[in-house]
Amino acid sequence: MKKDIHPEYNEAVEVTCSCGQKHVVGSTKKELRVEICSACHPFYTGQEKSLDTAGRVDRFNQRFAKKD
Repeated sequence: MKKDIHPEYNEAVEVTCSCGQKHVVGSTKKELRVEICSACHPFYTGQEKSLDTAGRVDRFNQRFAKKD
């Protein structure tokens, strides 16, 4: 195996989210910035919007029922 080809691994790198939340992880980069984390993602916060697929199907059927 070749020597000195692997990047330097940092044990404690701070990941900063745009919401202000900070986490500590291991990485080859010295600093990480992310847009969404588990503290602000809608799926994890319970603010997820569900699609009304039944209403969409009904509207589709109504539009094309008129053409018959």
